[in-house]
Amino acid sequence: MYELAKKALDLAEKAGAEEAEIYYVSNHSTSVNFKKDALENAKDHKLEGIGIRASLNGAVGFASTNAPKELENTVKSAIASAKVRESDPDWKGLPSNQKYPKVAGIYDKRIEGMELEECIGYALELIEGTKEYPGVLPTSGGFTRAKGKQLILNTNGIEVEEESTAISGFVDVITLEGETSTAYDYDISRKLELDFVNVGKKASELALKSRNGINVEAGKTEVILHPFAFADLMEAAFAPSLDADNVQKGRSGLIGKIGEELAASELSIYDDGLLEGGIETSISDDEGIPSQRTTVLEKGVLKNYLYDNYTAGKAGVKSTGNASRGSYTAPPAVGLRNFIIAYPQSDLLSETTSGVFVNTLIGAHTANSLSGDFSVEARNAFTIKDGALEKPIKSLMLSGNAFEILKNISGAGRDVRKVGGFITPSIRISDMNVIG
Repeated sequence: MYELAKKALDLAEKAGAEEAEIYYVSNHSTSVNFKKDALENAKDHKLEGIGIRASLNGAVGFASTNAPKELENTVKSAIASAKVRESDPDWKGLPSNQKYPKVAGIYDKRIEGMELEECIGYALELIEGTKEYPGVLPTSGGFTRAKGKQLILNTNGIEVEEESTAISGFVDVITLEGETSTAYDYDISRKLELDFVNVGKKASELALKSRNGINVEAGKTEVILHPFAFADLMEAAFAPSLDADNVQKGRSGLIGKIGEELAASELSIYDDGLLEGGIETSISDDEGIPSQRTTVLEKGVLKNYLYDNYTAGKAGVKSTGNASRGSYTAPPAVGLRNFIIAYPQSDLLSETTSGVFVNTLIGAHTANSLSGDFSVEARNAFTIKDGALEKPIKSLMLSGNAFEILKNISGAGRDVRKVGGFITPSIRISDMNVIG
């Protein structure tokens, strides 16, 4: 890996690039999927490739390949792309070599060496868990293990190489008797530490509890959002406004609001690339900037936007280490790391006299990321009475504004979950619009 990446860097310099960056990834994943209670397929997927950025006269070109024999042509393509582009006055150059932190909990040798039979075994555990409750059938689900290596080199001395692993499992279920009800659960970790039987069991339990739903009247009430629901809503309706690129292009609802009180005074939010065992943890971001912990909100006050190297240079500030790439086939852009919701935790449900509890949402992706407005369908929702879940709700819509609900947070549970890169407990919102 290193030899090929170094060769590409040398070729770029010889071809006339003023600066060059090599982003090399090698990923291997194994997925076992099932439909109903039978295994459907097992897929082994390997991905290896290289992305090349080259700058010339203030313009940046990019090209990628997964064929080593095309390396020289790919370098030439990146430089040719830079030559035909106009100079960008906001381009300040690639980052330089820096001191990197130590991170923990992102690699597990047991996952690295996992064989197909073991992956199948964990998928079967998901199915087994659903059968803990009679009258429920899994409709789909699967187990995935992944291992990967990443290498970043550039002409300013950056050399970052890292290995990581992850496992995840999910299951959808449906009830077979009485009124049909469905439910979903999943879990993810960097280590081989998950209880997949319990994932299946919780999905079945929730589906059974959700049968025979009642109708509720429209109005405003307290709503508790399970970590799944709150993470989906924040990712779609709030987080995009923290992206410095969106701020600089006028596509954010948080422009000019640094230092303003935007949320409940007890709420803090952190973007943390150093979190032990975090799904988005690494020693650097995807262009070699050292990872860090960035305070986004502190006691309700907006403290920072999130920057990659380009947007930081444009703003005249230091990058927060938020460059992210979905693949080696794309240049970096601003992305979240581990997004941590911090609020004093308590026995949230038992402290709630009345309201609604929502497990998951459908349609969060349709939220307006500029205004923060949303209208979503609640799934597996329940009425709350005297500190306990009372009755399932047949159909429920939630509407509101993400920036406003942050001001109306009135509590957080102890049930902190990793929802991808989001780490959040259940959150209670006061005076939320519900439509039965």
